[in-house]
Amino acid sequence: MQNNPIHSLIRPGLAAARPGLFIFVFSFCNLLSLLAIKHPKRQYPKFLRYLRYLCYLCYFIYIYMIRLAVNGFGRIGRTAVRVLVEKQLPDLELVAINTSGSMEIEGWAHLLKYDTAYGKFSHDIKVIHLKDAKDAADNDPVIGQLMIEGLPAPVMVLAQKHPAKLPWKDYRVDIVIESTGVFTSEDKAKLHLVAGAKRVLISAPPKGGGIGTFVLGANEYQSGEIISNASCTTNCVAPVAAVLHSKFGIEKAALLTIHGYTDDQNLQDNSHRDLRRARAAAQNLVPTTTGAAISTTETIPELKGLFDGIAVRAPIITGSLSDITCLLKKSLTKQEANQAFIEASKTPRWRGILAVTDEPLVSSDIIGRPESAIVDLSLTQVVAGNLVKVLCWYDNEYGYCHRLIDQALAIGKTLSSSSTLNSP
Repeated sequence: MQNNPIHSLIRPGLAAARPGLFIFVFSFCNLLSLLAIKHPKRQYPKFLRYLRYLCYLCYFIYIYMIRLAVNGFGRIGRTAVRVLVEKQLPDLELVAINTSGSMEIEGWAHLLKYDTAYGKFSHDIKVIHLKDAKDAADNDPVIGQLMIEGLPAPVMVLAQKHPAKLPWKDYRVDIVIESTGVFTSEDKAKLHLVAGAKRVLISAPPKGGGIGTFVLGANEYQSGEIISNASCTTNCVAPVAAVLHSKFGIEKAALLTIHGYTDDQNLQDNSHRDLRRARAAAQNLVPTTTGAAISTTETIPELKGLFDGIAVRAPIITGSLSDITCLLKKSLTKQEANQAFIEASKTPRWRGILAVTDEPLVSSDIIGRPESAIVDLSLTQVVAGNLVKVLCWYDNEYGYCHRLIDQALAIGKTLSSSSTLNSP
């Protein structure tokens, strides 16, 4: 969805108004204008007619806003909210955030404001504390509100551990970003639908069930109530694989991703189901599994059975690097491979998703980059004509969250076209 300047002017007042007040004003102005029609033309108060037209315009803008909720306020949930505020999208309204209840609302606001990777949030945050997290109940899980500069209305903050009990129906939620990392199977994610949401967007690969995986640029969302935005690494790898496959054809491929450590690793050596992840994250290179290559084949079905990979977790907080090695169907040179990425990065399909660089970058230079993949042209290698190695950088949190919000907009557009936005 493109930003509409009319939306930008009118939307803040609409979002801030309570629905009851909005309906009252709309009905009152409508009644006045209808009464005025009965007057002779010379006595017709024209401003009422214009006011009525304005009310109709406001009403249609109001019903076509995409109402968004975030379930899980960890690394991805908080970064997604930052990105949403920074993008200033007039069609997307954040109405609620559900937390784990492990902290008071002041603690969540603090983590949103101060971030080790991305620094202090540039938008002011005000907190309204309504109750302690321990006092949140199934029938009243609201613990407070966040008033975030750049958002037109306060955001409700909840502490409810059971998705089926969330008040999504009351909040008229269109899309839930499921970012807990827990409710990633179809059976678990559908609990948001039970609670009243229309769509669920999972910020991770799906685990079980018929959940579609969609990566912007690689494949387009068309239908489905539960959608996976895949992983950060898949969002990096899929665009690169798509460009190579469309231009030269991929016979087979292997992936090595060098990834910043995550919350699933131990800070110090301790118990863990994965004995490598059991070791101190900030002191070791940790080989582990990744499903990114397999997920890529879900977005490019021709590559099924032809692509796999592994990961190495590195002692950095964010800023990752994917190493993709492909055996191609056509011979090429390094220059031809790089030119394919340069040209692709300029097309509407890949602009803002796939980028290129010829600078000698390191991982910290990538922090805060919004693209999904940044191909490092100087590191491209071609061996014996058709064996190519491509290295691409990605901010595994910030870049991924840009695609997450973009995906929410794409899903919202399908809801808008089917006229189901904000319906009871």
